Amino acid sequence: MLTVSDLLSRKGNNTVSVHPDFTVYQALRMMADYDVGALLVIENEKLLGIFSERDYARKVALKGQRENNTLVGSVMVKELTSVAPEDKVEYCMKLITERRIRHLPVLKNDRLVGVISIGDVVKGIIDQQQATINDLESYIAGGYLSRDGLQ
Repeated sequence: MLTVSDLLSRKGNNTVSVHPDFTVYQALRMMADYDVGALLVIENEKLLGIFSERDYARKVALKGQRENNTLVGSVMVKELTSVAPEDKVEYCMKLITERRIRHLPVLKNDRLVGVISIGDVVKGIIDQQQATINDLESYIAGGYLSRDGLQ
């Protein structure tokens, strides 16, 4: 079964973050520069929240607030759902679906080691299913070799 660690090994564990005192405009500029849909909000190496395009749309733009006057810390999501590197991808999909979230920080011993998105999870599941299909097709065609090399 595919784990969060497997996903991070494929995509890398680089994260893009902002300080809670950044303005929403600065955060949006960073999202555009790094081509990401969300930023981790970190202060003194502690994960405080996540700020996403959705937060901007719902908590700033629709409420008539100004990007240059609104701080990320005042509109970020503070109640975070996180996962561990050993968690299974299916568990991540369950969290994403049930909690209607798009990003999961990955913590190991309360330390941030990466972040995965719904896209990473879906791609992982699709890749896993395709590998299973390929194995079954090979088996049916008679060309399947077991792990120990016996047919």
